[in-house]
Amino acid sequence: MKLRTIVSEAVRSLSATMSTTVAATLTVLIGMFVLGLSIALGTWVLSWSDHVKHQLLVKSYFTIDAKPKDFNAVRVFLADDPRVKSYKFISRDEALKIMRKREPELTSNLSFNPLPASFEIIPKKAEYNSQIRDDILHSGPARTKPSYIDDVNDGGATSRRILRVGSIVEIVFLVGLIVLLIASTLLIANTIRLSIFARRREIEVMKLVGATNWFVRGPFMIEGLLCGIAGSLLAVFLLLIGKAVVLPEILGRIKGSSEVHAMDFTLIALLMIVAGLLLGAAGSGLTLRRFLRV
Repeated sequence: MKLRTIVSEAVRSLSATMSTTVAATLTVLIGMFVLGLSIALGTWVLSWSDHVKHQLLVKSYFTIDAKPKDFNAVRVFLADDPRVKSYKFISRDEALKIMRKREPELTSNLSFNPLPASFEIIPKKAEYNSQIRDDILHSGPARTKPSYIDDVNDGGATSRRILRVGSIVEIVFLVGLIVLLIASTLLIANTIRLSIFARRREIEVMKLVGATNWFVRGPFMIEGLLCGIAGSLLAVFLLLIGKAVVLPEILGRIKGSSEVHAMDFTLIALLMIVAGLLLGAAGSGLTLRRFLRV
């Protein structure tokens, strides 16, 4: 059976069963719109979670009488630690300048500098915070606390809460995406099943006169592809309108960072179109199997 014949037959069937065609297309539209929205929102939330994690620092505070050799000992320890992304030494004078900018009223009448020197440490992963903290606190002989280290702060309960929330967000996003794909597949397959059921007599007659399974399946799969591409393109169009009109209003009310962003819209649109095509064709082909047993 030539491809042109299959396509023409599919177009004829679509026009002949316009109600089920519209229903299938709208089903794909709804499924792909929700899928695209979920991917955009989910990837933005994951990006925000990663951004917040990257703000978590480990701060190692020295005692007031710490010497340059003590600072250098910690510097060497951090330079050799593969978990450390970067670190910055803040002297007592620099710490006082920072505090005067941050809390001018509290530091205006100070007669001496009470602030210690410190290292601000950025780990490669926020999950390393507590490990780096423990290792610095026990970096002395036989895993004892060095006398020049006053305290090491890794964010404490706040850090652990952020990591826990970030992990929950990632799991919820992945589970939600899987559930959405399964629900969309079942919804589209059921809609296509109604269309095929309405034409089951036609399929039975074609099989009785000797038509092969692929001769019967071809036009229906083309119909599924056409409904899938139409519904996906309409969903992309709606998301594009939302991106241009609604998104600026939402982002204008959220204090974020330029590092926080969703997946590129072009990639999301491509994924939606591919998913629509696959769901449309697969829904037609798999649903038709039970009607081919004549």
